[in-house]
Amino acid sequence: MGRKNWNFCWTELGAKHVRIVQSFLVTCRLHNVDPYDYLVDVLQRIDLHPAAQVEQLTPRVWKTLFAANPLRSDLYLHDARKSRQ
Repeated sequence: MGRKNWNFCWTELGAKHVRIVQSFLVTCRLHNVDPYDYLVDVLQRIDLHPAAQVEQLTPRVWKTLFAANPLRSDLYLHDARKSRQ
């Protein structure tokens, strides 16, 4: 992103949050992971996942372990049922 894009962050805290989101999106792109599927799956899985194995929830490792069968949100399941009708 260019320097002028940071003008829209208004504060350093806003710029920090933008940096975090951009980093997340770029990491997902680098590993060919859909950011939405990844985020929905990890947010549902994180409560039950062992803290000692937190590395498994990074996009690179998540792709090999969980991407084939990600956890879905209730909204996704509702939309899937609706489209079948």
